[in-house]
Amino acid sequence: MRQHLLGFTLAPLFLLTSACSQQEGVIDSKNTETLSAASTSLNSYEKAAQLKINKLKKLMAKAKRKQIDVTREQSVVWFAEQFLKFANWDENNYDAVVKLFSYERYYKDKKEQLAKDLPDFERKKVIQILDKGIDDLSKELAGEIKRRPVNKVDWQNTKAQDNMFVSNGKPIFLYDYFSKTVGQPLTNKDIYNDHLGALYHGGEDLYPVDHDRAINSFLVREDGTFDEELMKELTRIPDTNIGFLVYWLMGIPQWVEEREPEVRKGRSLFTGFDIDNPLAREVWGKIIRKTGELTKGKKVTEVGFVLANEPHWYAEKGHWTQNFQEMTSISSYTLNKFRNWLRTKYQGNITKLNENWDTNFKNFKSVAIEIPIDPALKGLPIWYDWTRYNMDRSTDWFTYVQNELHSVNEDADTHIKIMPRMFMEDSRSGGIDTEALAELTTMVGHDAKSFGSENIRPGKSSKWIEKYAYNWGIVAMFHDFMESVAPNKINVNSESHFLSSGQWRDLDTRTSYVRSVYWLATLLGMDANMGWFWARDPDGSPEDRLEGDLDFFDPGLGGAFAGSNNMQPHVTNEVTQVMFDLNSFSEEIVELREQRRPLRLFYSETTAINIDDYMSKGYALYEDLFFEGFPLGFATKNIIEKQDNSNWDAILVYRNKFVTDDEFKTLQGYLNNGGTVILDSEQSLSLNEYGQPRKVKLAPGKGKLIVMPKGSDTKAIKKMALEQVSDSLPDVSITADNGEDFKTVTWRTVKQKNGKYLVNILNLGHGNADIELSLKGSKNVNIKNLMTSNKLKSTFDIPSEGVLLLEVTPN
Repeated sequence: MRQHLLGFTLAPLFLLTSACSQQEGVIDSKNTETLSAASTSLNSYEKAAQLKINKLKKLMAKAKRKQIDVTREQSVVWFAEQFLKFANWDENNYDAVVKLFSYERYYKDKKEQLAKDLPDFERKKVIQILDKGIDDLSKELAGEIKRRPVNKVDWQNTKAQDNMFVSNGKPIFLYDYFSKTVGQPLTNKDIYNDHLGALYHGGEDLYPVDHDRAINSFLVREDGTFDEELMKELTRIPDTNIGFLVYWLMGIPQWVEEREPEVRKGRSLFTGFDIDNPLAREVWGKIIRKTGELTKGKKVTEVGFVLANEPHWYAEKGHWTQNFQEMTSISSYTLNKFRNWLRTKYQGNITKLNENWDTNFKNFKSVAIEIPIDPALKGLPIWYDWTRYNMDRSTDWFTYVQNELHSVNEDADTHIKIMPRMFMEDSRSGGIDTEALAELTTMVGHDAKSFGSENIRPGKSSKWIEKYAYNWGIVAMFHDFMESVAPNKINVNSESHFLSSGQWRDLDTRTSYVRSVYWLATLLGMDANMGWFWARDPDGSPEDRLEGDLDFFDPGLGGAFAGSNNMQPHVTNEVTQVMFDLNSFSEEIVELREQRRPLRLFYSETTAINIDDYMSKGYALYEDLFFEGFPLGFATKNIIEKQDNSNWDAILVYRNKFVTDDEFKTLQGYLNNGGTVILDSEQSLSLNEYGQPRKVKLAPGKGKLIVMPKGSDTKAIKKMALEQVSDSLPDVSITADNGEDFKTVTWRTVKQKNGKYLVNILNLGHGNADIELSLKGSKNVNIKNLMTSNKLKSTFDIPSEGVLLLEVTPN
């Protein structure tokens, strides 16, 4: 069993690299490859790498003569050559590398040693990817494996269709980086290519503060005219490659502040103005309409408009975002909108509001509230009303933004970079209704992340590591929710934090983790991902933005380079390799993910607002159900009302004491129409949004209502839920022995039109798992590993973080 040693990633690079084979740096005397005389001054690891590059290139030439696809190896060679160059730059610019490490507090105390060790670390990892490339291609040449040719992205002609991108007539999964070598032109083939991705965008230039993207607050002047010079940042984007555009909301012009002194009140970290301010709305309305007209029909909009970068408006006292002026007060506009919202909510009855809030306001015009709000008020009506309003007002802002765009370009696709924490964490004070925004935009947007090892921040929990190799749950549960809300929309991760984030990075990140997490996210719905981040110039130096002394308003940017994929040839290469493989099997992946979700977990924003542990306890149940071989889903009031109820067999209501009357009526209507509902206890649905007892209880109607006995634990609830969906469980069954008393192997299967079965298996645990595969109604089966074309027996093992895509044929 491979253990994650606590604190392992704190080790300096000389410890990390010591685990690499001592043979890596030794030139094999049996190797017949030769180097030029000029190479005699090369570092020994670089010499070894150059020999391996030469060997791989010869194998590639041989493979081409045999009509074997070498797209994968072309990327291996490209990354190897690039990172050897980068290693030399890092070696020759020690002081600059020390400074880059110093900006990340996790590395600050070891910055000198890390900078010293980095060049050889990179060279050793180059050798690692070359060895694997040589081994894989040698096996194919010897007939030991047969790989499917890569289905490459057509960066010029890929199209967005209803729920997928399509390239050359097949589904395609796009990949690139959200922030990419600022200061380099989009036409630079060393940066925009098949290896790193080639999505165009409006962020190529080194902009002034708060101008980070081409569409920003400074495009319009006070007299209503547009700054044509600034507009060129948008209009000069070549109309050759598909791409995406971002509305960068960080700043606001000085002239707006002079005319509207309140415009900064209620700002957030990445939205630098009050979204309720009428002048701010007028300014952005003009910008959206003008840029929408200018970009209509342009390829750079194919992957959509990102309507905001990581929006949130945390309004609770003591939240860390207040260090960046987020919601430290609210404007008169926000307060008056809140008063109007309350008037509607309470149907003009101020007495009813006073009873709820324990106040004595004379009328709605006199209603006052202290913001930031005291979290001690959670569970009280005033907390619910503000929190619900804060969500509604942000939804109103994004509705306005999207409507302005669609007024000039009705076909424009949109998504929002929603942070998964807005759904996954227990806090609901951030002003984001994840479901409402997923319903609103034409594509689903987010910046899902994961952790491949322990959280690097003191005091942050990494309890998941006791069972699993990586934090898969924050990827899976979020994707399953988004896909339940919007099953027919393209899913765009516009800043994937699978490789590093503010809370996690690991210089010696496992390539098996990279492969598994990208595979998992794509299997669960991700159609495009723009990773965080690529920041190397072609000569190996950091991008322009990261040179010199750094002092960014964004708390995470300065330290983002250290320990990232910009220092990890094995990681950056593996991202491309797994995307190549996913795209080679894109049709199979789509088949696996477009299935019924027979069991739906009921989700209520009402309960989430009112209690402290709704999501964390709900996740524990989700985790327990995840390893049963079928896709999990969610149900909400809107999902039940808007979607075909035959897409599931049962709805499980777990820890949902607080629901609105409308939510309750929807569940009753579902039962009346013949549905099945499982309540975890008699207390389910017993209170309204204000904690007031509900006088009625659910009745079976024409359906089936199951109320679990008092004291039922999650094991009993799970057993009952599985019984209700037993007719929809898969024909293919997997028994996995991982030597533990908990499950770590998850699988998905679908029957194809030809009678065969596709099976995808992922081992999310620390150790190997022994697998026994069986098929209902068939004593024997033929199993083929689609990645290698090799046959498997019905019993086999899968390593930690292993990924298998199988074809199972009844015999």
